[in-house]
Amino acid sequence: MEILGGIFAIAGSIFLFLAALGLIRMPDLYDRMQAGTKATTLGTMLFLIGLAIVEPLWTGKAALLILFVIFSNPLSSHTLARAAYHTGVTLGERASCDELAGACGDEEDSA
Repeated sequence: MEILGGIFAIAGSIFLFLAALGLIRMPDLYDRMQAGTKATTLGTMLFLIGLAIVEPLWTGKAALLILFVIFSNPLSSHTLARAAYHTGVTLGERASCDELAGACGDEEDSA
């Protein structure tokens, strides 16, 4: 069981590393938040599952932490993105559409 728990923990660590890499590599704030939120949510969940496999007494605590991460990460990311948008943080150069402003390139495609 320790090997399986270690595999989960290493997989979680890889996703957490990819989240950190995404924060460096992405061009604008919104892409950085998306990369950071999705990868850290999965990475944290995998790491905590690995911990629960290695230490069965911690399964309840790990499950509560996983639930907290599942609910709080997307919610906080969405709230930060909305606040950034409403304070005027611009989209990246390669963004093709601003759906909140209703300013998409081809209106016929979205209809």
